[in-house]
Amino acid sequence: MKALVTGGSGYIGSWVVRRLLEDNQEVKVLVREADDLRNLTGLEVEYAYGDVRDYHSVCAVLRNADVVFNAAALKQVPTCEYFPFEAVSTNVGGPENIVRAIREHRLGIEAVVGISTDKACKPVNVMGMTKAIQERLLIRANLDCPETRFLCVRYGNVLASRGSVIPLFIEQISSGGPVTITTPEMTRFLLSLDRAVDTIFAALAEARAGETYIPRVPAARMTDVAKALIGDRKIEIVFTGIRPGEKTHEILVSEEEAHRTVARGDHYVILPILPELRREEPRHPLGLEYSSAENLMTVAQCAELLARHGLAADRLLRREGDLLR
Repeated sequence: MKALVTGGSGYIGSWVVRRLLEDNQEVKVLVREADDLRNLTGLEVEYAYGDVRDYHSVCAVLRNADVVFNAAALKQVPTCEYFPFEAVSTNVGGPENIVRAIREHRLGIEAVVGISTDKACKPVNVMGMTKAIQERLLIRANLDCPETRFLCVRYGNVLASRGSVIPLFIEQISSGGPVTITTPEMTRFLLSLDRAVDTIFAALAEARAGETYIPRVPAARMTDVAKALIGDRKIEIVFTGIRPGEKTHEILVSEEEAHRTVARGDHYVILPILPELRREEPRHPLGLEYSSAENLMTVAQCAELLARHGLAADRLLRREGDLLR
């Protein structure tokens, strides 16, 4: 299999590349400049310089691909609020260029996996809105390009990913505090890097055209995550207020989607919104919204989850250099 990964130099994209190489697949990565390669140092992959926002770049790199993973994104919520058109150009224009290239050049690509986010569900910020449109673009593409299977993966916060809250907490704790949290009520879904990448490859292996795969993962209050990381240290928690475009609780499956969402193994699967793509099958819809405000972990459970992924409070200080690289 020949795989193309857009955004392959990012945190998730680079680990998709590693998983593909572990499976002895041929991998090409679309990057904008040489500085983007820092996460791929030492990996034997082919690089193509270009931009997912540029149609001609996309056409050139798609020609020999069998599978495409679209991990290219402008993903920081506040950044997208201040630069909304840039978010539209990357998060909407990029996937549209992929679809257009496959459609207009009749490329024999087997599957396209769009990597989305919980913020695309009932979006209130630009990042979520643009990712929600990416999902709809890819679902619709199955009607125009029936020989290619377009599908999506949607998940929440990846533990210790670059730009996420846990590395910020670690840096603040290492500096003696305070730890800053926007509001005491804030909750988030939490999943490991392996679980995120597993979901991407489970979708590639199992998903039908137009389906969206979602991992079943725990959720927690950010105050409890902070307390689990702080441990016995005398460090203050300070509340700073909601940032532009931020939600108090995240949702992975909305009330409107729940009636066409089913359990499949370790995942929830949202069936396509377009009736032309749905298959008749015995199913038991989820029926309820899947929100980070429900079934929250305790502080002890947060500590246990963090410890399983090398983020235990008693190991924090001596590992901070590795975690913040």
